[in-house]
Amino acid sequence: MLSGGCQCGAVRFRAEGQPGRASICWCRMCQKAFGGPFGALVTVNVADLTWTRGERSVFQSSDAIKRGFCAACGTPLTYEYSDEKIDLAVFAFDDPSAVEPGVQLAVESRPAWMEHLADMPVRPPMGGSSVAVVSRQHPDRDT
Repeated sequence: MLSGGCQCGAVRFRAEGQPGRASICWCRMCQKAFGGPFGALVTVNVADLTWTRGERSVFQSSDAIKRGFCAACGTPLTYEYSDEKIDLAVFAFDDPSAVEPGVQLAVESRPAWMEHLADMPVRPPMGGSSVAVVSRQHPDRDT
């Protein structure tokens, strides 16, 4: 079983059974929908998916695709293309490392700088900052 939800906790879900194909999609629609370089998605059976809190909103991003998201915080949640299968956003899961993508799609839209991402310098954590940050993000678990 995999559980997850949006950043604010207004929408939560649970997926039973074995997930299907997990992918990274570099297409421009996924880049726009996720506000990042790619969308990471995994296919599950609609029959195995339960919305445990709230309801997702949907945007018809093309004639064949709907994209689900939280209307309160904007978190991308779904890529919907069938009555039987649905793709869930990997990083909306409570444990995103439980789903490892196995294929890349639409690589022609991948930004060239992604090839060198591992070579970029890494800034150390900002320890000792005088600015206290209080997170309002929902915890990665059902509450």
